[in-house]
Amino acid sequence: MKKRRVLFICVHNSARSQMAAALLNKMCGDVFEAHSAGLQPGVLNPLAVEVLQEIGIDISQNKTQAVFDVFVSGQLFPFVITVCSETEAKGCPIFPGVTTRLHWPFPDPSQLTGTWEEKLEGTREILKEIENELQQFCDEQCVASLQS
Repeated sequence: MKKRRVLFICVHNSARSQMAAALLNKMCGDVFEAHSAGLQPGVLNPLAVEVLQEIGIDISQNKTQAVFDVFVSGQLFPFVITVCSETEAKGCPIFPGVTTRLHWPFPDPSQLTGTWEEKLEGTREILKEIENELQQFCDEQCVASLQS
C-alpha cells in the first residue's frame, strides 16, 4: 500500500510542524509519510528536540525548510495541515492536486515564558495536544480507508 503524504506547516518549521511530522511518522508510519515546512524557516527549537527525545524520537539532525520550496518542487500532498494560528496560516500556499487542508492551531513553544523546566513542561503539553489530534486523525483516516 502506498503511503499517503502529509505536510505540516507552521511559521518557522522549528517546533510544532516538526513535532507533528515526527509523531505521525512514529504513530502511523505504515499509512502516512509526514513532512514539515515553515513560512519563514528558522532554527530547530531545542525544546521540541528534547520532548521528542523523551519519547524516543530524534529530530536533532532535522533541518528547517520553507513551504514555498516544497510548493515549487511540485510534490503532491493529499493532506496539508497548518499548526500555527489562523492569521499565520493565511500565508500558506494552495497546493496543487486533490488536497485536504486542515487547520490545527497549537501554541508556539517559542512563545513560552518561565524557566527552562517550565517551558519544557509547556512544550510537553503542546506535544500531548498534537498527539491527541493525530490519534483522532489516524483513527478517522483508517476508517475512511476501510470504507473506500
